[in-house]
This record gives sequence, structure tokens and C-alpha cells, in this order.
Amino acid sequence: MEAEPSPDPTPRLVELTRDLVLIPSTEGRPEERARCFQVIAQHLEGVPGTVLRRFESGGFESMVAAPAGVDAPAVLMVAHLDVIEHGEASLYRSEVRGGRIVGPGAGDMKGQLAIIIELYRALQRRHPGLPVGLAITSDEEIGGEHGVGYLFGEAGLRCGIALVPDGGSPTDITVEEKGILHLQLRTEGREIHAARPWLAPNAVLALARALGRVADRFERWRTGPAGDDDSHWYPTFSPTVIGTDNTTVNCLAGGAFAWADVRFPPPLTGAEVLAAIRAEAGGGVAVEVKVAAEPARLDPDPLYLEVAAGLAGRRLAEVRASGGSDARFIAAAGIPAVLTRPLVGKLHAPDEWIDIASMAAFFEVYRRYIERKLLGAG
Repeated sequence: MEAEPSPDPTPRLVELTRDLVLIPSTEGRPEERARCFQVIAQHLEGVPGTVLRRFESGGFESMVAAPAGVDAPAVLMVAHLDVIEHGEASLYRSEVRGGRIVGPGAGDMKGQLAIIIELYRALQRRHPGLPVGLAITSDEEIGGEHGVGYLFGEAGLRCGIALVPDGGSPTDITVEEKGILHLQLRTEGREIHAARPWLAPNAVLALARALGRVADRFERWRTGPAGDDDSHWYPTFSPTVIGTDNTTVNCLAGGAFAWADVRFPPPLTGAEVLAAIRAEAGGGVAVEVKVAAEPARLDPDPLYLEVAAGLAGRRLAEVRASGGSDARFIAAAGIPAVLTRPLVGKLHAPDEWIDIASMAAFFEVYRRYIERKLLGAG
């Protein structure tokens, strides 16, 4: 017979989520990221037998929590505390509205962070020393290289399976993610009077033409044999920022730059996509890679699918995602990962939200899965 269910975790989940949302733990506020880690540590330090390990890479902290002597947890729950920058710190507030916690980062992923913290505490109270751990990082929104990438790379962190509540939905499980390239394209010109444009190359025009050629190449991928318009499972090229250092209308810029977000499915590789971009952009355009990640295939545990389906009353749909997550670093280490999450919405907006009832249900899915996997309960 399955163990008796835990007391209703909802009040603690709501309280902790709202406390975490108040902290603007963004890339540009390292002191707030440190404050967020301090709040988390206060919730974990009182769990008997728990050891907190701190890591740092590139100015970004990570924390791993597990029972003493458990260096490679059988199940590792993974989350990030960093959120998108919204400018004014006053925007980082929360409210409960319509059964939801609303506020920046509530769904990506302060709510899920609260879930795994409270679940870890509950599991260790019920089963002291259970080989379950937490990995909490602070750079996922800028690529994750110094967080999960570092932990599963240079730091050598390992586990039996990872639970990453940062994709999918209560009824969907992500089994494949596109690869990612974040690039800067740059052209050089010369500052001269715009009345005499024949005297120097126009960096802005050169950049615009290069972006057009690259975009055309991606359009051919979309409409080619491998394109899949129904699911958007094709490569995409999205310029997101274009600029120069120029502030004068009647002067040609000395240089121009663009940032671009590139997504690509297998069987394409990052090297192949980058080579195509450089070829289309041309020799006069410098292309610098800021973030690179290969497509990831995730292998969720059939037991998790069984447990989640039993509680949801329906089979989880296996989906592919154009967005990326830290699960790709775990998959690259040959470790299976489960990528689902509670019901969330308006991600990266100031009024981002997470559904409270869905949080409690998700807590129970994780609890039952972990206890069945490690204890055979149920």
C-alpha cells in the first residue's frame, strides 16, 4: 500500500513562491541573486543531515543540496532562480489572483523552485537520508553554461535521473529540444558625411543585406524536405537587436551589429548551421558565437509517465520544444531527464503566473514518483 499522503503543501508553496518573486534575481543584479540563495539556504539548512555545496563559475553561483554522503543522488531535482530583467525593481511583486500567483518569474521558475524545496524537506522528514537532491543555478536565462553546464561538466555532478520542471506542461512531456545559437553579426565601415556615401562602405546597409541573405537561407530550410510547418520543427533565424554607435543622422556609422537567436532541430548540428550562416553573411561580416547548444533528446522514465498519467487521468503527450532548457546539459552527460512543469503562463512578462492548484498536483506527482522509484511504495 502506498504511504499516506503528505499534509497539504499549498500554503507553504504559495508563501515561498511569493517571497522568491519579490527578489529581482536577474543577470545584472548579483547581490539579489545572492540574496535569493540566502533565502533558499535558510529553508534547507534546517533539514537534518543535509549538506549544501556551493559552486561558482563566471560570477554565477550554484547550490547542490543532498543528504550527507550522497554525492550522486538517485533523483536530482533541478531549477534556476534567475529571472528576466524588467528594469524597475518595483515590478518584482506578486499577488494571488484567480487561483494564480502572478508576478515576474512566478512560472519561470520561482514557483517550481518552491515546489522542489518543499518536496525535498517533506521527503527527508518522511524518509531521512533518501538519495534525493537539489541543484539550483542562477544563469539559465542567459544560457546556463555557468550553472547546469558547469555542474554537469567541470564540476562532475552526476545523478541517476534528473527532474527539470522547466518545460512541457501537466499533460505534456518534452522529449526533444532544438539546438540554440546566440550570435552577434558585425560589419565595419567608416565615419564620413552621409552626403558623400561613395567615399566609404556603409556598415548599416552591409549588415542589412547580410541579414537578408541569412534569412533567405533559413526560409529554404523551412520550405525544404525537412521543414515541418505544422509543428514549426525547422531551423529559425531571429534577429533581435540591431544597432550602431552612431547618433548623427547625416553621418555614416563606423560599424553596425545585430544579435540573433537561432534554433535548429536534429539532424542539423551547431557547426553546420553556423557554417551556413557565415557563408551567407559573407566575408565582410564577423559572426561571433555567444551561446551554443546542440539539440537534445530526452529519455523520460516510463515510471514517471505512469505515475503522472495515473494522477492526471490521461496519458501525457510527448512533445518537441523550440525553446531550450538546462535539461540539454544533463542529456549531453548521458543522464535521463524528465521535462514537465505545472500550468504557467505569460512567461517573461511582468504579469507572469503559475496556477496554484497545478502546483499542488505537480508536487504530488513528483512525490509519488520519487517514493515509488526509490522505495517501491505504491
